[in-house]
This record gives sequence, C-alpha cells and structure tokens, in this order.
Amino acid sequence: MAEPKFEIQMLHDRVLIRLEREAEERRSGAGIVIPATVKLANRLAWGQVCGVGASARTVKVGDKVLLNPEEQFEVELHAQTYLVMRERDLHAVATTETDHGTGLYL
Repeated sequence: MAEPKFEIQMLHDRVLIRLEREAEERRSGAGIVIPATVKLANRLAWGQVCGVGASARTVKVGDKVLLNPEEQFEVELHAQTYLVMRERDLHAVATTETDHGTGLYL
C-alpha cells in the first residue's frame, strides 16, 4: 500500500527556501578562476522562496532572497534540500522595482 502524500503548509513566520546551487567554479571580477573547493567564510547565498507561513509579511512564494545558509534547519523533500527559517532572518529580497532599493541590480 502506498504512503499518502501530504501538502506542506508553513506556520507563523516560517519560510521554506530552496538554495541556488553555485556553479562548479567562479570567476573574480579580474577574471581569476576560483575552484569550487574554495569555501569563503560567512558568505551569504541566494535562494528562492517555495513556501511562506500566514504571518510572513514581506516575502511571497517565488521571491529571490539573500540569506545566511549556515546554522539553518534543513529538510529533504523529493530528493531536494530546502531550508526552513524565520522571515526576520532573511537579509534582502531581490525585486525589479526601483522606488526604494539600493540601485544595485542582479
């Protein structure tokens, strides 16, 4: 007998995020190749919001957010790893609107 499938609903201000995986290697601004084995301390990462709780006020499903992936709760669903964190632990939301942002673009 097959196991039943459950829909996931995030609670309160919790956010479910899928991290964007970095390429195997990166290039610096000067064109120097940085291998994938090099880990930078305290590096923030971009992720995509896949679920939000009812109390989340500033993010919605599909937003691209900046976060610190260290010391967050991980959950694996359908062979994909997601992070579960509070909305207040997010650092930024990428947007196409320019009325009050930094003037920087991705």
